[in-house]
Amino acid sequence: MARVCPEDEARLQAMLRQLFRSVKERITGAPSLECAEEVLLRLEETDDNFHNYEFVKYLRQHICNTLGSMIEEEMEKCTSDQNRGEEPGYDTVVQQVTRRVQDSREYKEMMHSLKAVMTAAVEYMSNRFEEEEETRCPEQQKRSHREQSSSYCTDNCSDSDSSFTQSYKFCPGKLQLIVDQLDLRQPKEVRHEALQTLCSAPPSDVLNCEDWTTLCERLAASLSEPDPVFSDRILKFSAQTFTLLPLHMTKEIYASLARHLELYFLSRENHIPTLSAGVDVTHPNVSCLLKKVRLLSEYQREVPSFWIRHPEKYMEEIVESTLALLSVRPDPSHLVSLKILDPVYFFALVDTKAVWFQKWMHAYYSRTIVLKLLEKKYKSLVTAAVQQCVQYLELCETMKADEILGHSRHGGDKQKALCYSGQEMQYVYFIHSLCLLGRLLIYTQGRRLFPVKLKNRKDSVSLTDLLVLFTQLIYCSPSCPKTTLDISSEDYSPASMVMEILQTLCDQKECAIECLYNSTVMGTLLQPILNLLRGTEATPDCSEMALIYAADVLGRVAAVEEGLAFLLYGENTSSSKEESVPGAHVIAQFTKKLLDEEISIFPGSALWPEVQGAFVSVCSQLCSTCEGLQTLLPYSLHEAITRAWRKTRLLSERTPAPVLGSHSVSSESQGPRNVRWKKVDYGVLVTQVASTAAGAVALRDSGFIRVLVAGLWSSLECGGDDARVTHPKPTPVDPIDRSCQKAFLTLVSLLTAPAAYELLGLQDLPNRAEYSLREVPLCVTDIIDRLIILNSEAKIHSLFNYEQSHIFGLRLLSVMCCALDTLLLLEAQYQVSRVLLQAQEANISEAPSSHRGFIIDGLSVERNHILVRMNVIGGPSERILPPRTLEEGDDPYPWPMFSSYPLPHCYVSKATRNSDIKQDGDLGKLLSCFTVSDKQSEWIENCRSQFCKMMKAKRDAISGAALGELLEKFVLHLTENPSECYFPLVEYTATDADVKNESLSTVQQLGVRMAVRYGRLLSLLKDGAETDLALVLKHCDRFLKLQQAPVKSSLFCLQGASAGHDGFDWFASSLFLLLGGDPERTLRCLLRFSRLLASAFLWPSRLRCSVCSWEKLPATSTALNPPSPSGDRVHASRGSIPRQRYLPVDTVESGLSPVYFCSAHCTEMLLKTEVPLVFSAFHMSGFAASQICLQWITQCFWNYMDWIEICHYIATCIFLGPDYQVYICVAIFKHLQQEILQHTQAQDLQVFLKEEALRGFRVSDYFEYMATLEQQYRPALLRDMRSVRAQSS
Repeated sequence: MARVCPEDEARLQAMLRQLFRSVKERITGAPSLECAEEVLLRLEETDDNFHNYEFVKYLRQHICNTLGSMIEEEMEKCTSDQNRGEEPGYDTVVQQVTRRVQDSREYKEMMHSLKAVMTAAVEYMSNRFEEEEETRCPEQQKRSHREQSSSYCTDNCSDSDSSFTQSYKFCPGKLQLIVDQLDLRQPKEVRHEALQTLCSAPPSDVLNCEDWTTLCERLAASLSEPDPVFSDRILKFSAQTFTLLPLHMTKEIYASLARHLELYFLSRENHIPTLSAGVDVTHPNVSCLLKKVRLLSEYQREVPSFWIRHPEKYMEEIVESTLALLSVRPDPSHLVSLKILDPVYFFALVDTKAVWFQKWMHAYYSRTIVLKLLEKKYKSLVTAAVQQCVQYLELCETMKADEILGHSRHGGDKQKALCYSGQEMQYVYFIHSLCLLGRLLIYTQGRRLFPVKLKNRKDSVSLTDLLVLFTQLIYCSPSCPKTTLDISSEDYSPASMVMEILQTLCDQKECAIECLYNSTVMGTLLQPILNLLRGTEATPDCSEMALIYAADVLGRVAAVEEGLAFLLYGENTSSSKEESVPGAHVIAQFTKKLLDEEISIFPGSALWPEVQGAFVSVCSQLCSTCEGLQTLLPYSLHEAITRAWRKTRLLSERTPAPVLGSHSVSSESQGPRNVRWKKVDYGVLVTQVASTAAGAVALRDSGFIRVLVAGLWSSLECGGDDARVTHPKPTPVDPIDRSCQKAFLTLVSLLTAPAAYELLGLQDLPNRAEYSLREVPLCVTDIIDRLIILNSEAKIHSLFNYEQSHIFGLRLLSVMCCALDTLLLLEAQYQVSRVLLQAQEANISEAPSSHRGFIIDGLSVERNHILVRMNVIGGPSERILPPRTLEEGDDPYPWPMFSSYPLPHCYVSKATRNSDIKQDGDLGKLLSCFTVSDKQSEWIENCRSQFCKMMKAKRDAISGAALGELLEKFVLHLTENPSECYFPLVEYTATDADVKNESLSTVQQLGVRMAVRYGRLLSLLKDGAETDLALVLKHCDRFLKLQQAPVKSSLFCLQGASAGHDGFDWFASSLFLLLGGDPERTLRCLLRFSRLLASAFLWPSRLRCSVCSWEKLPATSTALNPPSPSGDRVHASRGSIPRQRYLPVDTVESGLSPVYFCSAHCTEMLLKTEVPLVFSAFHMSGFAASQICLQWITQCFWNYMDWIEICHYIATCIFLGPDYQVYICVAIFKHLQQEILQHTQAQDLQVFLKEEALRGFRVSDYFEYMATLEQQYRPALLRDMRSVRAQSS
């Protein structure tokens, strides 16, 4: 770099010239070359534009390019060394890295090259300067001389003058003369003149002289002069040194001032205010004292910004001088009432919130020294702060609220007040102590300072005692009422100060665990709430703001995993009955009573709605997880919130509009308008609600879907009405424009299979002959009619953006068809595949026959993908889906398109077409386990053990006909053991002739064809399989009717037992394929399997419309009396049969499935603990894991797993227990973790999970992981699963 091109050299000279011009006034004003050098060295501290200079940017970039990588490596090394053993000392990370870099070869080479280049540039500029100097006019020299002579004048009226603007220069003899003149033995006039001369001189010259020690001593001695002129001039000189000089000089001035104040307070001769007399700011002595304190306080707040650049010993001197001064306790007077104020009172007066301490504790560099000195030498400062807080709490408990408010006047009136009473000084000191202690509690070393021993107190104050004290201050101390919103005025009320401390502690995980998550502190916080629940008075001064503050703390605690667990379950060590009640139950009870207005301790309060909203917010935090929702479920908070919301809306409608000119609005009329209902992200909420039939109907009736569809249409077709069109809108590059992405994902989450049946069932498409351009769709049926099934010219011409809008509809159709029940519904009602084939036929080019082919565009490629997805069933390795994108080259789309059936064979995997599953010889060992055994429990465990070994060793062997035989025998033996049976025995005697004449719905017929097509693809079924499967489904409908009762419900899925309104029976079809298409074996196995608990979760149709009822059975079927729990038969009256209660009536009427409210719910519970990143990804995406689990399980993982994995899923849940259904779902999410995180970032998680198959997932690969889940969670999961059936009354 020593040799640069002329362009770079000229550029460097221009940058230097800019720098010199900017600092010209400062350099020319310097009295000596050393001062000018000092100006340049400290330019970064004194010039706000330092980092904007081009020369500085040039140097920074050059250093970064040359030494950047080396500095990063050294930082990593030092950080790792420090983590292994961190000890405070001089060798900090910055100093170590600096030393190593300066000793490196790269640094020396860089400095050498920089010096060479800069020397050349400066020499050139110097030569040019001499030439320019010769041509300057004499008038400029004269003007400069006049300015220099005028600089001898001094200004004694302003403290803001900078010494660098003066050109007075001292010689060593002159400095010595000033030092001699400042001797206390000199006359007053001489010392006065010496101080005046010293203040007009540059502080750098004075402090760099050899007599600095003597000068400093005599300046400190002069501070004790009664003449305020001496004090003011010394303080002015000190302020200049604090502003302009480096730390090694200013720290000596600071230490001398601190030592002077320390001696001042220890001396009995000085006039120091007493506590009883108060502080009169207008008194000369007090005014002078406050000036000194204020100067030190300002320096305390500024010095942390630059002391890290200097050796640690300088900082230690400043810290120790400060702590020594604040720890001064004057000798007590002989009269107790005449208590002299300590220095800390005056520092609290000028810095009430202890900002200096916050800044000192911010960085580890200084925090270590402060805490070390507090622990070893100045712990009395902490003790005094705790003592002050204890005294204030005792004062609050003994005095009335109005008296406390009277003596705690501070904050907004502080600047106007000229006299502070003793009580006000005590209050200021208390606030200062509160802030100091709050900052200490954040850090581990600070918490180790406790416990502390107080005077007149037997027990020490521990960390828990201090937090209890803080909590009591929220309720006992007064708070400023919220009358007006004055942003400029600070709130110095104890409750608000304590709230800031507790909020900070809640945000620090380690602090919160150690300080807050214990029964003592939380018990104190909840005690007034418990008192209100019991009908007793909370505390004498408990206010609405105190309850709002408490709710804020509780909400922050509940927002953290450890805090939520503490509120839900409490401490394991709690022994008393009162402490054993977890906080979540107390909060839920209190919130319910608040919403029901059963607590009226503050009648007519304007803040009461705020209290309600605050505690509703806490409950929403508690319900953010499955555990919290399950804990709060018995309190029916959703019903209380609904009642309160309806009442609020009713009162709001009745409230008359304010009259113009009237300023008074009653709190009663204003209250309902001020209720704060927490605004949450509705993504997860919509997903969970839309996963149920009743929830989809509620969303439709509420107008949510109408607003969503209208907003979507506006984004697709209209654009923003309020957007000013200054240039044409760019053509979207992505298939779905970003403006429509949110609406698309919301529709994907909304249109689940249950929601689709409710929103689309028996709904015909308009198919009008003409569509207006201004006509906006209002429902899902309109979206399908206008964006998906475009089977007429009128629909096409009604779209402004035909291709973009139609691709949006096709993408939505693709996601909807991933739910096979939705696919069957769309195919049954709208013949979607026929419409798509016709569109493909119309997309064939009109070229001569020898060159005819499909026109390849975005729409034809999208339709081809959907047609293959709809008509080919199979897992990730059983079918091949064509891509939606084009390839580079001569053949951009090598996949064949089609406009009629059958599909090209290239979309079916060769492995699937040639599958030939052979039975392994080792499977016979597992079948040999089914021998008669005296101890059935041992036999069952032996079979399960052998099954696990086979799955881990030879997973491919457990498949085919052998697996079907294995399941048949295992289910048979399980049903012969009464302890394994969960549902009662119902003997089914209907014959094929009884059900032959019954018909299946269109949905079921299409499902039969789809299942048989898949079975033939796998070479599992033969001709005539459609008739056999239809017969099995008819028998299943007849059998399930024996436990069903008519349900009065408007839900589409409950209108008819066998109308196909609830989808297809995918589990029965899977078992049919598994048993080789044998209808008798399939029906026999299903009837036996229906007695097991696993049937409630593997076979969703098992408990559909199953409620308790006494009803005469049809003549075509009979039933045996179900056994009692003891095994005996229950006799019924003639002609009727007691129907066991399987599900509660309200559950059946809501259309909820145990798969959703039990299996999927438990999966989310385990997901939070086992795969927390995936759990967080779902919440960030506004999607619920329960919805995709419901879709997977309902269609028995068809299209998501290969057939062998589906068989393993069924076998695992039957052999090892129904809880393995949950473990398999958790294992799937663990397997997909990286993909889920990636698609969460890409904002298409819903689409990915619904469209993509589970590639690479094998049930056997996660057997060991699922075994660990079983050991930990099985008791709780089986308890929840067994509780799905309501007990017989």
